[in-house]
Amino acid sequence: MFAGVSGLRAHQTMTDVVANNIANVNTVGFKASRVQFADTLSQLVRGASGGTGEATAGINPQQVGLGVKVASTNKSFTQGGSQLTGRATDVAITGDGFFGVGFGSETLYTRAGSFSFDDAGFLSDPTGGVVVGWNAGPDGTININEPAGAIQVPVNATIPPSATTEIMMSGNLDASTAIGGVQRTAIDVIDGLGAAHRMTLEFEKVAANQWTASAVDPAGNVLGSNTIDFDPATGVLVTSTTPSYTFTPVGGTAFTFSLDLGQPGDVDALTQFAGAADAQAVDQNGLGIGNLRSFAIADDGTLSGVFSNGETATLAQLSIFAFSNPAGLLGAGESRFRATNASGQALVGVPNSSGRGGISAGTLEMSNVDLSEEFTNLIIAQRGFQANSRIITVSDEMITELVNLKR
Repeated sequence: MFAGVSGLRAHQTMTDVVANNIANVNTVGFKASRVQFADTLSQLVRGASGGTGEATAGINPQQVGLGVKVASTNKSFTQGGSQLTGRATDVAITGDGFFGVGFGSETLYTRAGSFSFDDAGFLSDPTGGVVVGWNAGPDGTININEPAGAIQVPVNATIPPSATTEIMMSGNLDASTAIGGVQRTAIDVIDGLGAAHRMTLEFEKVAANQWTASAVDPAGNVLGSNTIDFDPATGVLVTSTTPSYTFTPVGGTAFTFSLDLGQPGDVDALTQFAGAADAQAVDQNGLGIGNLRSFAIADDGTLSGVFSNGETATLAQLSIFAFSNPAGLLGAGESRFRATNASGQALVGVPNSSGRGGISAGTLEMSNVDLSEEFTNLIIAQRGFQANSRIITVSDEMITELVNLKR
């Protein structure tokens, strides 16, 4: 009877585990568990003895089992299915490893990558845990040799302005232009404070196959003039000089910029052909102040920000924690785990390194529960429970017959 009771208990535990797996079939980052049974210590009725040659044979031990017990409930850390969400802060690990989520001085570990930014710019999970990684330094570099900490991207993050140092020219100066003829183009240049100033570039033909390039500031002041030459036979640029000009904005600091006319013979270099006069300033390398507009997470866990001035900068780096024995982790609820002596030490690193998985942005890892397997296990647990209940019923009937012997 007591063996039957132990069977009921064991199969009830199996039913509980299966029911928990099925209940979490749509839980992000959930890992299914399975039950393993083991027999309990058997009662020794007769010990074993060795044979004495031809006289007597050996005797095997005689034991009666006392039932069953639950030996372990192990989690399966196989990869779950991927669900595309389109949210920039939803990330999934493709491979081994866990995200670290900080709660004060404690770090928990999870496969559920449904993150978002809070009002202070901390990357956090739905219950307020702060995602662990590395923040970029003032120079935009990330030092992964430093201790990992809370990832924070300030809402008002900016990129400082940079002054224009070069203006790129392209197009054609009409070879049929009369001496003294002028072609003009204009472009905004940026000073060190990020302010834009409209600069006019004038190209005056001073001789056959020779022009002067001048820059005129917004006030009409000519900043300088340089001579450029073209091959009379081919019309390609042959000058080796780089026109350079210095401009001092009102109340600002002087800065110098040059004209990039292209390399002689290149298809995108300034030319002098007979035809359309379309020489123009096509670009400049100065930048105004940039305000954070959006961000993206790359496959290597790099979190990059896109700024209003068109620049992209690295803001942070997600970390991934690896364990020598993930099955030894202790469940902490909310699809999170705690490290134990059985799991080994949490080893932090970047994605795609030392066996760690990569990052898939805009995706969540779903539960790895296999419903067909779970329903099969549920039937097995039910049949096992029924069979053990029959043991108790039969044992009860036998006891009843024994009691009735006195009648």
